[in-house]
Amino acid sequence: MSKNNILYVKNLNKIYSKKGNKSIQALNDLNLQVKEGEIFGLLGPNGAGKSTFINILSGIVKKSSGEVNVWGFDLDKNPRQVKSSIGIVPQEVNLDPFFNPKKLLELHAGFYGVKKNQRITDTILNLVSLQDQAGSYSRSLSGGMKRRLLIAKALVHQPPIIILDEPTAGVDVELRKNLWENLKSLNNEGVTIILTTHYIHEAEEMCDRIGILNKGNIVALDTTQNLLSKIKTKTVRFVIDNNINIDNGEFENLKIISNKNNELIVSYEKNKLEIEKIINFLVSRGVRITDISTDDADLEDVFVKLTKN
Repeated sequence: MSKNNILYVKNLNKIYSKKGNKSIQALNDLNLQVKEGEIFGLLGPNGAGKSTFINILSGIVKKSSGEVNVWGFDLDKNPRQVKSSIGIVPQEVNLDPFFNPKKLLELHAGFYGVKKNQRITDTILNLVSLQDQAGSYSRSLSGGMKRRLLIAKALVHQPPIIILDEPTAGVDVELRKNLWENLKSLNNEGVTIILTTHYIHEAEEMCDRIGILNKGNIVALDTTQNLLSKIKTKTVRFVIDNNINIDNGEFENLKIISNKNNELIVSYEKNKLEIEKIINFLVSRGVRITDISTDDADLEDVFVKLTKN
């Protein structure tokens, strides 16, 4: 495990046995490294193996084979140290309604064996903007506050890694934005963040690197920018002052999608044709361009391409 890898996974397998000698391969020779201080996104459709992977790291599920190393600790040799190196924020809100946030964090710190003089309860409450609700019953908190309290719970033992499982599932846009601001603050403090999400645009905006999991296999693992560049096709819409005759044979790799009503829409492969050549061609034909808009591929295009059967 290299110095800057905080999580190292090699040939990780998980097979669930079922009745009738049938088995399900939830993870298939998974290889993965997460660097210290990054925000890493794990994407994949339902049943891809994301939850199994998180449950193995948290000690809930036992792996079938392979190597897992967290913060320098081997999962087989040092399971307790691995568990204490990770803070997991679950998808479901599971809070005792009769405890206030401060009491809840104190109790949780006790579960991890954090001594009273080493607890940073007030610091954590400030970090997730719950200092004003420190003494309120958990049941009286809003949905957003409950989500932030889950993050706070995961921080009581000051783990170097936080794993968030679908942290913004079913929450409104304003709350989602607020949660991401909290996570960016944590990341700025040096916490490594691993998150699974169905909101692909969030991963595109938040993550330094992304792994795409499908049927237990990593089908892509790269920087967000490199994954986006794997989709080669670009669509461009020109608004022009008069119509022009242009056919698909005019440029190699250029496809005319629409050419009417002073609007020309074309698509082309970015690595084979430059937009400047199309613009120069139009200008040389005496056409005045009044507007240009482009539709670059987003991460959803990559995701669909890599996970479609």
